[in-house]
Amino acid sequence: MEFWNSTLGSGFILVGILDDSGYPELLCATITALYMLALIGNGLLLLVITMDARLHVPMYFLLGQLSFMDLFLTSVITPKAILDFLLKDNTISFGGCALQMFLELAIGGAEDLLLAFMAYDRYVAICHPLRYTILVRPIVCWLMVTSSWFLAIQMALGFTITTMNYSFCTSRQIRHLFCEIPPVLKLACADISSFELVVYLVGVLMLILPLIVIFFSYAWILFTVLYIPSNEGRKKALVTCSSHMTVVGMYYGALTVMYVIPSSYHNPKQDNILSVFYTVVTPALNPLIYSLRNKEVTGALRRVLGNTCCHYTVHSR
Repeated sequence: MEFWNSTLGSGFILVGILDDSGYPELLCATITALYMLALIGNGLLLLVITMDARLHVPMYFLLGQLSFMDLFLTSVITPKAILDFLLKDNTISFGGCALQMFLELAIGGAEDLLLAFMAYDRYVAICHPLRYTILVRPIVCWLMVTSSWFLAIQMALGFTITTMNYSFCTSRQIRHLFCEIPPVLKLACADISSFELVVYLVGVLMLILPLIVIFFSYAWILFTVLYIPSNEGRKKALVTCSSHMTVVGMYYGALTVMYVIPSSYHNPKQDNILSVFYTVVTPALNPLIYSLRNKEVTGALRRVLGNTCCHYTVHSR
C-alpha cells in the first residue's frame, strides 16, 4: 500500500451527498435554500435578542448563543459544499480539512453541552422560580457558555491533531460532505482501533452525560408542571420545554447514530444524510421551532422590525 505525503501540498477529495444523489441539482437547490433559511432565521433571532431589552434574560441569552453556534456551524460546512458542486471542484487542502474538522468538532461539542445548560435553565425557572435570579445570574450564564466552548475546543484540538497525524493511503477520496473523523479515518494506513475506541468513548460521554442532565431536568419539570394551578402557566411551561425537547431530539438523534452506533451498522450514504441533517437542516429549523410558538420572541420581532421600518421612513422623508 502506497502513502501520500500531506506536507507536499496534497489534499483530499470530498465525495459528498451531492455527488452520490440521483438528483444533485435539486438537492443542491434544497441545501442552498436551507442554508439561506438558517442565515435569515438565526440572524433575525440574534438581532431581536440583542436589540429588545425584554429578552435580556438568561433563557434568551442562552438561546442567542445557540443561534450563534448554529450559524457558525452551518457556515463552516454548507458554502464550500455548494461552491464545490457548482464549480465541479471537490478538492480540499490538508490544512483546510484539518481546520474544517476542528471547527465542526468544537462548535458541535459546544452546542451539545449548551443544550444541557439550557435544560438546567428551564429546570430552575420552573421548579425553583424564587431562586432563579441567584442560580442563573449573568455570571453563571457566562460560565455555562465559556465552559461549553473550553471543553469542546480541548476535545476538538486533541482529536483533530491525532487524526491528521496518521499516514493516509493513495486514495484521497473522503466519501462525506465534509472532513469529519469517521470518514477521514477510513483512509488511514495504520492501526486505528485504539483511537477509534477513544473517539467512541468520548462521543458516548459527550452525548450521554448531557442527555442525562436533560432527562432529569425535564422529569422534574414535568412533575412540577402537573401541580401548577393555572392552565395558562402549565401551557406556557410546556410550550417552552417542548421547543427545547424538539431541538434536542433532532440534534442528539443524528449525532448518536454517527458517533455512538458502531460504523458497521451504517454506510457512507447514511452518514452523508445524517451530516446534512445536523449541519444544515437542524440550524435552519431551530429558529423556527423556538420562535413560532413563542409569543415573547414573535412580539419582540414585530417591535424590532416595526422600529426599524419607522426609522427608515422618518429618515427617508
